[in-house]
Order: sequence, then structure tokens, then C-alpha cells
Amino acid sequence: MRPTPRFLDQLREALRVRHYSRRTEESYVHWTRRFILHHGKRHPKEMGSEEVVEFLNWLATRQDVAASTQNQALSALVFSYRVLLRRELEGVHERVRARRPRRLPVVLTRAEVKATLAELHGLGHTYGLMGTLLYGSGLRLMECLRLRVRDVDFGRHQLTLRSGKGGRDRPALLPRTAEQALGPHLERVRALHACDLAAGYGRVRLPHALARKYPRAASRWEWQWVFPGKSISTDPRTGERRRHHAHSSGLQRAVSEAGRRAAIGRRVTCHVLRHSFATHLLEAGSDIRTVQELLGHRSVKTTMIYTHVLNQGPAAVPSPADTL
Repeated sequence: MRPTPRFLDQLREALRVRHYSRRTEESYVHWTRRFILHHGKRHPKEMGSEEVVEFLNWLATRQDVAASTQNQALSALVFSYRVLLRRELEGVHERVRARRPRRLPVVLTRAEVKATLAELHGLGHTYGLMGTLLYGSGLRLMECLRLRVRDVDFGRHQLTLRSGKGGRDRPALLPRTAEQALGPHLERVRALHACDLAAGYGRVRLPHALARKYPRAASRWEWQWVFPGKSISTDPRTGERRRHHAHSSGLQRAVSEAGRRAAIGRRVTCHVLRHSFATHLLEAGSDIRTVQELLGHRSVKTTMIYTHVLNQGPAAVPSPADTL
């Protein structure tokens, strides 16, 4: 008789069966483990809403975590109880769900974007190309890193973002300036892929069950990453040795360093470039519904935040100090 898997192993399995991302899996396992350790390694089935509320309050008052972090821990525990223990955490949302503060997005001027991208190109042509797509296509960080060759359509000047946030596919702009650099870049990637195949590698991880349905697809050119990693690594889920896409930390550091070199005076991140994309489109007269579609927002209310940083707001009103 096989022993019952540990609770955290059951949690990992439940998340993978439902096709949650690796990042979500790591996050949910992390917070469930911290919850168990916080209560003296008691099994979650021995606890309930009161222990969850106490843990979340401890995170907020003693650990001083942000509202988004507290809500992330709540989501992890709600999933664990609902899926693995078939129990609802009654009343927890009303008692501890933190309201995230509403902050205006950081947006760069066009001149600041140009200076940042110039510095980014100086750090390497690949980083420069990635930065151009973050700004010119409005991509999220992981949407950029998870692009595959088949997602690039030069004829339509379009990218296809698959299984983005919320599990939805959507089209995105492919800037003409990015196309000029993307062609030679893909030739270099193709040469690298040929070397990997010759060395016995060259197979990428395919979504869901495609690897079983199409056994040869993993080594085909169209399924390869547009931005592959620098080295062969071991897939933590399968143990297979292959080349994954570039790591997020490298691009994050490069964008931040480019912002410092450009003397922007504010912290520049990958998401700041996406914010700037949306704001500059609205400034140029694009319809907000179109911008919503390009950003992949489920609700137009999310996109409306960018209207607050346009010159149609407080910046359009003259200060009384200027009339003295």
C-alpha cells in the first residue's frame, strides 16, 4: 500500500493538474508551508478559519507585509482548504482581506523612454530588443520571456501572446523598429538551436499535453523560445535537461540599470515601460477600449487608471501661484 503523500506534495499535484503556473505553485506552497510552521507544524485539517485569520493578521501586524502579499497568502490558503480538504474558510475574506492602496502608475516621458532604451541597447542587443517589446508592444515581463518563434508574425506586424494573465490569448503590436532587430536575432537563436540539437538537447517544454500528442514538436524550430537562456538547465518538474527561456532577473536588472544610467530620477522597471506604452497611446488619441485590448485587461476600469496621469487631469489646470 502506497503511503499518503505529504500535504504540500498534494498541493503541488493539485496545482499542476489545474495548469497553474510554476510561479503560482511556488507561491502557494510557500505560504501554506509558512502557515503550517507558524502554528507549530499542525496539519491544516486540524485548523480552520480562526487559525487562518490569526496567521494573516500576524503577517500584517508583525511582519508588516504589503496588502498584495497578505492577499496572496489568503488565496493560497483558500485554495488549499477548498481543493484538498473540501472546506470553505467561512468569513475569512470579510475579516482580513486587505484593500490594496490605489497608486498612480509611474510613467516615463517619450524622451525618458528613448534614453532608457538607448542605455538598454548598450547593455546588450538582446536586452535592447526585449526593452523595445516591453514598451513598443506593452508586454508584461513574463509575456516577453515566454514568446515562442511561432508567436511572431512579421507579415501582420503582430505578436500572439498565449495563455497570458488569466489564461487568455491576445494579439499584440510588433513594432517596426523591433522587427529590424528581431530578424537577425532569430537567426542567431536558430543557430544556437541547431547546436543544441547536435549536442542531444534542443527540446523545449511544451504547454499541457502537447508533448505526448506531438512527440517531435518539442524539438521543432517554431516551438523554440525567442529569448532562450544562456545555458542548459534541469527542468525541476520533469528532471529533463534542456534550454529554458531567459530568466526574469536578468532583464529586470538590465532595465533598472538602464534607468539609472539614463539618470531618470525614478525607479525604472519592466512594468514602468508597459505603463508608458498605455499612457502614450492614450495621449496620441487611441481609444481606451483598444488600449484595454492591447494590454489584456479584463475590465476597462483597470485601463482607466492611465487617464489619471494624462494632461487632462490636474496638470491641465493652471496653478494660482502662476497668476500672481
